[in-house]
Amino acid sequence: MTGKSATEGFGMEAEEVSAAPRKPDEDRDLVALAQSGDTKAFDELVRKHSTKLYSLVYNMTSNHEDTNDLLQDIFAKAYRSLKRFQGKSAFYTWIYSIAVNMTLNFLKKRNRQRKFSLDDVDQNIQNDADFIEQTSKTDPVKEVNILELQQRLNAAMQTLSDDHRAVVTMFDIMGMPHNQISEILGVSPGTVRSRLFYAHRQLQNYLEEFRR
Repeated sequence: MTGKSATEGFGMEAEEVSAAPRKPDEDRDLVALAQSGDTKAFDELVRKHSTKLYSLVYNMTSNHEDTNDLLQDIFAKAYRSLKRFQGKSAFYTWIYSIAVNMTLNFLKKRNRQRKFSLDDVDQNIQNDADFIEQTSKTDPVKEVNILELQQRLNAAMQTLSDDHRAVVTMFDIMGMPHNQISEILGVSPGTVRSRLFYAHRQLQNYLEEFRR
């Protein structure tokens, strides 16, 4: 995970939540064009937010195929619902709320259908070009240790509940502040902080053996 250290101490259609004061929505003009029927404007919104949304969904599901399928559904739902978006929150808050809610619903359905095995966690780090380049000149022992750490981090994330994994993904991996996560999830900042505290403690306990 990147950003702050992990060891430091929904269901229905996404609702818009207000936060004051907040910065003007930089997507406002594109949203207005898209609401008037300009499909190119919506395509630009998709292009602008797809990378971060992919990271958000992937770090919650740990599966690239599921992430790709979910992103298609997320953007399709956002497009269908766009005319009802009234700008009471920033566009990114609104679409991130849709993404988190849909991903949490997917995870609950997946967990009901089958017991999720840690063997299903996507370990594509092994095939990542940057990872290969950075480790190709290192000794084999160090390369194995780096890969093992990545695998343990992925496995540790899967031990968290879906709701706790969501806040860790947004805070530690995406670098979102508490108040932004609060807006997206529709919960109080205090709830966000308490979920993070519990999740960080659980991750720390899980990884303690590896750190010795």
